[in-house]
Amino acid sequence: MLQKKISIKNGNGQDITLSAIVNFPEGFDENKKYPVIVVSHPGGGVKEQAAGLYAKKLAEKGWLTIAYDASYQGESTGEPRQLENPYIRTEDISAVIDYLTTISYVDAERIGAMGICAGAGYTANAAINDHRIKAVGMVSAVNIGSMFRNGWENNIKDADAMPYLMAGAGARTNDAKEGLQTMPLAPMKEEDAPNEELREAWEYYHTDRCQYPTAPGWATLRSLTQIITYDAYNKAESFFTQPLLAIVGSVAGSAWMSDDLLKIAATSDKKKYIIEGANHMSLYDRENNVNEAVDQLVTFFSEKL
Repeated sequence: MLQKKISIKNGNGQDITLSAIVNFPEGFDENKKYPVIVVSHPGGGVKEQAAGLYAKKLAEKGWLTIAYDASYQGESTGEPRQLENPYIRTEDISAVIDYLTTISYVDAERIGAMGICAGAGYTANAAINDHRIKAVGMVSAVNIGSMFRNGWENNIKDADAMPYLMAGAGARTNDAKEGLQTMPLAPMKEEDAPNEELREAWEYYHTDRCQYPTAPGWATLRSLTQIITYDAYNKAESFFTQPLLAIVGSVAGSAWMSDDLLKIAATSDKKKYIIEGANHMSLYDRENNVNEAVDQLVTFFSEKL
């Protein structure tokens, strides 16, 4: 399978260049036009991990795909490193689409987007704002604002997240005076994991299972001032009109965040697909689970694009 690493000048005013990998389907002909799927990585991830795996498997099924590193992360540029500003992460998706509309072999009327974990939430938010996205796939979706406010199991009230807002503000003051403060996006040590599902997150990012040099697993603590008040599904009840497929594991603690969007999205063309026995992390890289998810995504995008 042919792959090409490219650089995309981000047009969102941050003077950032995004690093991306384009995956070409077998028999690709640059004189033809192809639908394309933009694939967004989880919070703390990079394009060489889950996003790249899905992008590659979709390309093997005949799709033109592109996976990229978020601004400030991976091989993309931007300072401070590891900033996880959800508004910028959402805009990154539109920046990739900006680029795609300039490419002769891309059918700009047939652009789909999908993401894994927080990348799925950002993709949903991008689709609300940017209707060049014609169909949305989500795998183990996380609305990162809801997760930080309400906890992995949705058992914390919004207002009780105030200490996190204060910590983010304090970090910004500290950064201005002394230097960068950080926070884990997944457990940095196995013993820090509160449950088995998040122990798998540690395993994924910090062992041979899928660790990668450009994915350190932490973010800037200052990011909390954007994350805590962010809602990836803001105004979905009015403006999310595209077809939607949400893929979740039957034992995923994060499944409620897919349900949240399915309940409110304005579109009537929305579906949840459950992979039996899978948890949140299983859909990142477990071969049987990923293949089942990819088969669903192929059917979905084939019908909707």
